[in-house]
Amino acid sequence: MPSSLQTSSAWLVVPRPHPHARLRLFCFPYAGSGAVVYRTWPNDLPTEIEMCAIQLPGRENRFREPPLTRLSEVVTALAEAMQPYLDLPFAFFGHSLGGLVSFELAQYLRQHHGRTPAHFFVSARRAPHVPEPFPPIHQLQNDEFIAHMQKRYGGIPQAILHAPDLLLAMLPMLRADFALFEDYEFSHAAPLPCPLTAFGGAHDQVVSREDLAAWREHTLGEFSLRMLEGDHFYLRSAQAQIVREVSQQLLRRLQEEPEAQLT
Repeated sequence: MPSSLQTSSAWLVVPRPHPHARLRLFCFPYAGSGAVVYRTWPNDLPTEIEMCAIQLPGRENRFREPPLTRLSEVVTALAEAMQPYLDLPFAFFGHSLGGLVSFELAQYLRQHHGRTPAHFFVSARRAPHVPEPFPPIHQLQNDEFIAHMQKRYGGIPQAILHAPDLLLAMLPMLRADFALFEDYEFSHAAPLPCPLTAFGGAHDQVVSREDLAAWREHTLGEFSLRMLEGDHFYLRSAQAQIVREVSQQLLRRLQEEPEAQLT
């Protein structure tokens, strides 16, 4: 049934609403980023799919809000904010930290609201039961924190690195995001009943193919693993390919199963 959703939330950005969409795709950004990383995805999504990008406090239009440092707080707040948006079947896509946030949210929605995604997509994030291979850095002094973060991920643009005031202003949000996964403790839960697709970068030095393959344990449905050209941030260079594959899988789900079974 077409949606007539007329609401808004600080937690969700809908760049291109589709009143007659049949499914919502919730996209979760990586550490240090916000909804803007998915701003152009709707350009390549079919009209049957409405994309909603997650916006956590402490960034972009929520820059003045204190960032959250506990994953449980993020999950419970998101679950509440998303309730009006769950009038349609939905899918999750999360990159890096976003993959962990979306997994915990999927488990929470299933346990507390009886809802599960029609498809779960995770990108550049090791399976939740796989321990972090690196020591925590979110409590280091500024210079050390920045140096370790840049050596490990290399994700801070040079323009920001050479703008000390801007970098300093971003540090609370970056520290909070790192705390979300560095303080994370996996709690065993039943595998998700939906299909699960894991994407990875062929040259990612942070998350290995084996880390991604371990997601197989967290689904009762079909599992697939796709390695794409690029490093940890291949999401940027391979966007068109990722959006195409996500769209194809979701359209197939809509065609193969009645809408009632997707919800």
